[in-house]
Amino acid sequence: MPSTAISAQGSKLEISSTAGSAKTLTAIALGFPTILTSAAHGLTNGDVVTLAGLTGADAALLNGLTFVVKNKTTNTFAIDVDTTGKTVTAAGTATPLNWVKIENFVSFKGFDGQASDIDVTDLDSTAKESISGLQDWGNFSFDVNKDFTDPGQLALDAAKRASQKKTFKLTLPNLKTKTFDGNVKNTPLEGGVDQVLKATGVNIKISGDVVDA
Repeated sequence: MPSTAISAQGSKLEISSTAGSAKTLTAIALGFPTILTSAAHGLTNGDVVTLAGLTGADAALLNGLTFVVKNKTTNTFAIDVDTTGKTVTAAGTATPLNWVKIENFVSFKGFDGQASDIDVTDLDSTAKESISGLQDWGNFSFDVNKDFTDPGQLALDAAKRASQKKTFKLTLPNLKTKTFDGNVKNTPLEGGVDQVLKATGVNIKISGDVVDA
C-alpha cells in the first residue's frame, strides 16, 4: 500500500506574546465541546484565547480562563470544556494570544514523558501491582540556526532569563497543532569550523497538558 508518511518540512514553532484584540462572542452552544460564535473571528486551530464577559450561573467555568481553539469555522470555534446542563450565555469576548514564530527552525523532538506509577500492592497481592498516575509530558527540544535579531529567538532568551512560563504552538505540515505551556531551560550556542552558529538542543520543560487540535 502507498506510504502514509508525513514530511516534517513546513513545521513551525511559535511562542506566545502579548494579547491581541478581543473577539466579540455573540452566541454559545453548550455541551462537549462548547461551541462559541464570533463573526469572522480569524482564529486558527491551536490558538489560545482568554474568555470574559459571559453571564449565567455557571459562567465562572469559562470567564478568566484560557482555552485552545479547535474545530474552527469562519464564524465559530470549539473549546474542550464540558458545559452540558450548565447555565452560560453570551455575549462576551475571546482575547487571543499573539504568536511569534521562531525562525530558522531546523529539527525537533519531544513529548517524551510518561505517567508515574502508583504502587497499590497489598497483602492479598501475588505480585507487585500498580496503577498509572498523572501524565508527565516531559520535554520538547529543538535546534535552530542562530539569529540574534529574530523576535522568536529573543523571546526564548527573555523567557529563560525571567524564569517565565510561556505557551508554545507546534504546527505540523498537515495543519495539526500541539499547544502547551513550558519553561525554557536552556538556549545553548554552538559553532565550529565550516558551520553556522546554532542553538542545538533548546529545551522546554512542559508544564501541564498538551492540547491537540
